[in-house]
Amino acid sequence: MRLISGMAEHFDIIIIGTGAGGGTLLRRLAPSGKRILVLERGPFLPREKDNWNYHGSFKYFSPEPMWNREGEKIYPGFSYYVGGNTKVYGAALFRLRERDFESYAHNDGISPEWPIKYRDWETYYTQAERLFQVHGKEGADPTEPWRSADYPYPPISHEPRIAEVFRNLQERGIKPYPAPMGIRIDESLPHQSPCIRCDTCDGYPCLVGAKSDSEVLGVRPSLHRSQVTLLTEAKVLRLSTSPSGKAITGVLADVKGKLRELCADIVVVSCGAVNSAALLLRSANDRHPRGLANNSSGLVGRHLMKHVLGSLVAVNNAQINPSRFQKTMAINDFYWGEPGYPFPMGNIQLMGKTVMEALIGQEAKYAPLTLEEVAKCSVDWWVTTEDLPDPRNQVRLSGEGIVIDYTENNGAAFARLNARWKAILQEIDQAANPKATIGYFETKMPMHSLGHQVGTCRFGDDPQTSVLDLNCRSHDIDNLYVVDGSFFVSSGAVNPTLTIIANALRVGDHLLERIGAGATRALPIKSEGVL
Repeated sequence: MRLISGMAEHFDIIIIGTGAGGGTLLRRLAPSGKRILVLERGPFLPREKDNWNYHGSFKYFSPEPMWNREGEKIYPGFSYYVGGNTKVYGAALFRLRERDFESYAHNDGISPEWPIKYRDWETYYTQAERLFQVHGKEGADPTEPWRSADYPYPPISHEPRIAEVFRNLQERGIKPYPAPMGIRIDESLPHQSPCIRCDTCDGYPCLVGAKSDSEVLGVRPSLHRSQVTLLTEAKVLRLSTSPSGKAITGVLADVKGKLRELCADIVVVSCGAVNSAALLLRSANDRHPRGLANNSSGLVGRHLMKHVLGSLVAVNNAQINPSRFQKTMAINDFYWGEPGYPFPMGNIQLMGKTVMEALIGQEAKYAPLTLEEVAKCSVDWWVTTEDLPDPRNQVRLSGEGIVIDYTENNGAAFARLNARWKAILQEIDQAANPKATIGYFETKMPMHSLGHQVGTCRFGDDPQTSVLDLNCRSHDIDNLYVVDGSFFVSSGAVNPTLTIIANALRVGDHLLERIGAGATRALPIKSEGVL
């Protein structure tokens, strides 16, 4: 591959990646008038019927392999398109709990304290919910942190079967609440609503642009500005530094098969916690022999977290569940534990409805229930337990390949939460339909399920124990920032996306001050009607 000099312009800022971090940061910085270049390794995700097809949708997940510590190929299933993994995420946008920012004990160890607290995040959470058009209900979640404003949009309504489950749980003293969802839906004016409430949302791209993803709400609204340039199919291979090693001076990218060397005053890496760490490690040079931003701490790639995750498919063949969009409920009753178990257990939420296509060939697993009964009657739950930061859990390189070296922890808390939830559902089902055939089917996500990747470039005050400072700038390189899930100190037990979005807005304000465009912070974010 030959290096060409076609784009020699110097930019004020280069952003590498357009996911929840990069896309949101672009939206924050675009009104500044500064020259911004955005590099995305993939194209725009095509709008086509396969967007809403179970088998067809698998092609939107990258077939590019990584490796586990044993040298076996794994496929994390990242989505490399404009918008990144938000193109196929489930759009659950939770705030971390206020206590998540403090140190607390788990069954397997200590979740560490964050260097800045919930009070420092609250304003940005509110802005993030407004930008990503989050639906929810203030005060319904018993673990909810304090809020300066209610959700910008009302909760998404439950379909009849889910409303029944909601009531059944309340009658048994459980406190379910409307899940906070980034879906562009208007149930009061359905003929004007971008969302049509389909059954292909969680894990699918949205054919009609109704999911609150970072392409729709971050990148596209910024592209009308003449000083913003987006290059797609532009995979960044490495970063180069000045002779002193104190500044990034070049970004080497493969742009549609041609090598380009690009430069900017500030470089922001927003490739996701795995790929951002890999890029920094791959860019090692004489001044940074262990990888960029890694001289002081040696922690680039370490403390990888991904949550302990799984599904629990509950089936009662006397209760048909015709719901199409069932991801409208969450439960945090056991987030911090339960009587007799003083350790956190985690979050429970509904997920996308099981479909027949996903069941074919699994008759033995679901017997004596038939596959038809499972598809028609299932109520599907997603279970999340916090995993703890461990420096041995890391992203590292082997040649040009990326190795995910990860050993699960906190599995006992996850198993307890699954068992507790199964027992509650079983009690409800047996009381309502004692003669029905019921079943509860657990699937634990494998090690390479990395949709909730965080922690590989943690932030902090001390360069010896953190990769980034409190503004997500590298301690070692003045003009290098990392803005994605890499900065997390701990993972909490809720989906990380809203915190990534809030952090991008927070770092964006810092960058606006740094580049002398601080007044831009006062500009309101308007996302209504964007398609």
